[in-house]
Amino acid sequence: MPQHQSPQPARERPGDASPWAFAGMIGLSADFFLFAATPTVVDAPWWAVGLLMLVWLVALVQGCRWFVRRPVGVLVLSVALAAGWFVVVLAGARWLDWA
Repeated sequence: MPQHQSPQPARERPGDASPWAFAGMIGLSADFFLFAATPTVVDAPWWAVGLLMLVWLVALVQGCRWFVRRPVGVLVLSVALAAGWFVVVLAGARWLDWA
């Protein structure tokens, strides 16, 4: 007679994606256009725009990593990125003569 194995306990499914994570990703995509339009807003040098785009890329990767685990963090990251862009553009226009 074959012995029956007890069924394996079902793996817990991670929670559904939060709307905060989607809002954060929408914010990150809006941040991309903000960062990409930097040369039109101020006369920023190519290296500054390149660094800003690199910062955005790192933030996008982090946002993807946090999408399920820290959904509110994705939204906070997006808002912090936009605020950081504003500070960089103002500082560049004020002290680095990007205006």
